Amino acid sequence: MAASSLILAVPAAGQDRPLPDYATFMAEARKRLEADDVRQSEHVYVETQREQKLDATGKSTKETLDVFESYPALPNESRWRRQTVKDGKAVPPEDLAKVDRERQQKVLEYAKKLERNPEKVREAEQKKHDEERRDSDRAVDDALRVYDIKMLGREVVSGYETIVLSFTPRKDARPQTSEGKIMRHFAGKAWVSESEYEVVRLEAEAIETASFGLGLLARVHKGSKAAFERRKVNGEQWLPARATYTASARVMLVKVMRIGGTLEFSDYRKFSVQTDTKIGKPQ
Repeated sequence: MAASSLILAVPAAGQDRPLPDYATFMAEARKRLEADDVRQSEHVYVETQREQKLDATGKSTKETLDVFESYPALPNESRWRRQTVKDGKAVPPEDLAKVDRERQQKVLEYAKKLERNPEKVREAEQKKHDEERRDSDRAVDDALRVYDIKMLGREVVSGYETIVLSFTPRKDARPQTSEGKIMRHFAGKAWVSESEYEVVRLEAEAIETASFGLGLLARVHKGSKAAFERRKVNGEQWLPARATYTASARVMLVKVMRIGGTLEFSDYRKFSVQTDTKIGKPQ
């Protein structure tokens, strides 16, 4: 669930200092809500994944570590991820060189297309960007349909004074997106910066079993939890910093998996042509 899918609130009473005006605060927060992948689309970053397999008591029985360099996508492609650590071991230089050559070839092909017909290529890029923006807005709008959100008070989180919101799904909610349908199974809290109207932290818990892939691929069980954090990068933009999760799921309706893990995002830098053609670890 996107950390940005929270927006309404009901003022709480009995505060030492009055909470912000409902309409003003929520209107400003709404302007800034968008999916994490949209925010990251113009950045290069390092993604560190740690995952644990858990036993019935929640104790880790196995842990894996994978590290990727993530690059913005070429038109009509997903982001390109260059794996530098696999299962705790550095990927051999010769393997990295091979994937680098393959990527360079795709980049050169794209550059040739751009040179031949720059207007068509730019039009395709803008179309993809607009589609991503529309999808993000539709998911945020679905949060309005799904959640009853209440303003609870203030807390300081990671040095930011935040407004604390609780969110629970409405029984009569009629979401219009796949993200909205998933939201109906989760409740939790969000901490929104009072001065910048940005989501600093979000915690969600499955309040009932949630099915994915028409219920055939996986079912995430009640009690599964996830948390998401954002940080202001280079004093400019709020970007994903960390996500944690613990989950019990039945995969393909057969195997029950209990897992936990963290995702950390670091070394952000703005994408440029040089970034994509000179492949290497972001600084």
